[in-house]
Amino acid sequence: MDLRLNVIVEYAPLFIEGLRNALLLTAVCLVAGIVLGILLGMGRLADSRYAPTRYFLRYGVQWPVRIYVSFFRGTPLFVKILLFHFALLPVLVNPEHGWIVQGEDARYLRAEYGAFLSGALAISMNLGAYLSEVFRAGIQGLDRGQTEAAQALGMNYWQSMRHVVLPQAFARMLPATGNHAIFTLKDTSLVSAIGFSELAYAARSVSGATARTWEPYLAISLIYWVLVLIMSWALGRLETRLGQGTR
Repeated sequence: MDLRLNVIVEYAPLFIEGLRNALLLTAVCLVAGIVLGILLGMGRLADSRYAPTRYFLRYGVQWPVRIYVSFFRGTPLFVKILLFHFALLPVLVNPEHGWIVQGEDARYLRAEYGAFLSGALAISMNLGAYLSEVFRAGIQGLDRGQTEAAQALGMNYWQSMRHVVLPQAFARMLPATGNHAIFTLKDTSLVSAIGFSELAYAARSVSGATARTWEPYLAISLIYWVLVLIMSWALGRLETRLGQGTR
């Protein structure tokens, strides 16, 4: 096996751009996925003691959330990325009859940011579905007396979640949430299939230009490995600090 490191050096700017785009996409998806996961998890647990509200929450909130989570957890992420890019995005962002953006703005967004928007939307919604189960399990793992005490103080459901339940449940959710954050970083490589210039796209471009496969793909493998090691170390430190704070 003859490795030519000059290939990596020559195309270093392309790999740097791919790394920057991969990290940007990961950050956007994590923020959106965590917010969505919290909302879905709280929606899954929403309940009321009064009959009319209880039925609304059960059939108008809980069941739609169940269907959403089941769909996104039961279908491949790669398929959803293709579906969002080639089917959903043309409906939402279209120069002629887009539901959200039309005209020249739509043409510009599709050309410059289409792959990023499709990938971010697909990964965020997929991550939110998985994190909703993590948050639901973390909330249900707390003593029910915490919620009852908050309600006794006059807090409603959402206030008790915000001020009492979620802060305590966060430490329990962190390990699983951290694992999903690492998965999200690696999942960004799938967006290269629709033309987003991240690390996998850079490796494929270098391989096509130089007829070399070992160097570009080994390079991005090492980059992903280092990033995962850094994220794992940071998560471990955070878990330790939170553990010390709860003792």
